[in-house]
Amino acid sequence: MKEFPIIETERLLLRKIEQHDAHAIYSYFSDDDVTRNYGMSTFTTIEQAEKLILAFDMMTLENKGIRWGIVRKDTNELIGSGGFHNVSGPYKRCEIGYEIAKKHWRQGFATEALHAMLSYGFMTYNRIGAIVLPENNASSLLLEKNGFMREGLLRNYIIQDGVARNGYMYSILKEEWVI
Repeated sequence: MKEFPIIETERLLLRKIEQHDAHAIYSYFSDDDVTRNYGMSTFTTIEQAEKLILAFDMMTLENKGIRWGIVRKDTNELIGSGGFHNVSGPYKRCEIGYEIAKKHWRQGFATEALHAMLSYGFMTYNRIGAIVLPENNASSLLLEKNGFMREGLLRNYIIQDGVARNGYMYSILKEEWVI
């Protein structure tokens, strides 16, 4: 990838995550309500956010995925992130993931960001999957409302805080995607 792609929607700007975003990332990844259904441990230090940003950079540099910062255009506030991981270029497939800070839930930002990322992704990929913890009803509903199909249950798929957790596998195919 030569230049990091920037995506603009009506209310959002999806852009590269920079080290100066560490405090915003820490603020929502240190919230148990956000991480509970995310499949990772809650952050306890700002350094964890800084390392996550470096991991996002490496993922992009190694063509293993891409992660955008989700920024509200009206406030210029980073409210979450989203993007593609587990990329398999030869098979034209990947998985999508996202999170939004709790104070921005239920305002349509996740839907708006998801649409933008899917439109971008289907320029390259034929299949986009998603893994959702069964308890995460909001994410399951978001995916289903946007054309994803639940394919099955992945047993003990995620280890979070030492506990094995199941995950639902969702997917949408390029020919199923309708803007």
